[in-house]
Amino acid sequence: MQKKIVILGSTGSIGTQTLDVVGRNKDIQVAGLAAYSNIDLLEEQIIAFKPQVVCVMLPEKATLLEERLKVKQIHTEVISGEEGLVTLATLESADMIVTAVVGMIGLLPTLAAIKAGKTIALANKETLVTAGELVMRSAKENKVGILPVDSEHSAIFQALRGNEHKSVSKLILTASGGPFRTYTKEQLEQVTVEAALKHPNWAMGSKITIDSASLMNKGLEVIEAKYLFDVEPSQIDVIVHKESIIHSMVEYVDGSTIAQLGQPDMRHPIAYALYYPERTDASYIKSLDFASIGTLSFEAPKKNLFPCLQFAYDALEIGGTMPAVLNAANEVVVASFLNKQIRFLDIPKIIHMVMEKHICINRPTLEDILGCDEWAREYSRKKVTEL
Repeated sequence: MQKKIVILGSTGSIGTQTLDVVGRNKDIQVAGLAAYSNIDLLEEQIIAFKPQVVCVMLPEKATLLEERLKVKQIHTEVISGEEGLVTLATLESADMIVTAVVGMIGLLPTLAAIKAGKTIALANKETLVTAGELVMRSAKENKVGILPVDSEHSAIFQALRGNEHKSVSKLILTASGGPFRTYTKEQLEQVTVEAALKHPNWAMGSKITIDSASLMNKGLEVIEAKYLFDVEPSQIDVIVHKESIIHSMVEYVDGSTIAQLGQPDMRHPIAYALYYPERTDASYIKSLDFASIGTLSFEAPKKNLFPCLQFAYDALEIGGTMPAVLNAANEVVVASFLNKQIRFLDIPKIIHMVMEKHICINRPTLEDILGCDEWAREYSRKKVTEL
């Protein structure tokens, strides 16, 4: 029976690469797609993949798309807004939901999909960063599998197969170090938006590219790894590996380390999640040529210059609503940096201010998390205007 998937965030980097994998293999049916506002690309995707339903976050854009489809006599249903995302995530005909939206917006539809019994291919790390305990508990209660799509977590997931949880010593997340790996503090003070968007290895969306430059992306991945793999923060290490060939590693109690290697191409972990537990042919991705690679290098992350990584560890240790506040503050300041309202080094400065101001709630409810998220965004915007 043909697997049917829904992609939340189909016009973004992960979404378009997911559709590339699906289009090449032609053995998975696309039941639904969701986009924020790019209806031109979404219309092309509708024509190519013929989904049953699509969602556009902006209602006015949804109306415009609906009119276009009527003219072309295309009968795909168009819905809109956050309610539309939840409807799409619980679509009865779908087996798997690929959550590829960016930011906190992915939390509610992912929780709804879990309660509806859908397998989750998770590319939205903020879902676990903000509400890891709630999400993993719900997945367990509803007997739902969560398959990581982030390259680092997919690598760990693969390296853990066939081994007992108790034999794990530590998880080692690799980081490229971003475009400013060798910069001094003086150089970081002069960083432009254009320079920050030039990642040396990966083709990603603008938000995650800035997160990679600040090492916040790795910090968020540390929090995500804690909940995905049920380990302590002290069991998660980060190592800078500029070549991005080793995507992450697992060290076991006997001293053995298992690594997953591959080209820095997100279609590898996407395909692994879509076809799990099987592997599918991906010969369209170039294989590694170890002779030409020659050497692989490693170094410790510079937490003094890139404090966002340490902030994530701090938030994880504090627990409660602090990771949600860290995430919300980061979303606001990254958007502000992209809009050239603040400087690159203002990103960690404001996040630290917000974390210091927050009164943490332990064992939060979903309502607590959403409330603290809203507070953190408002306070972060205030600090942006004050700088």
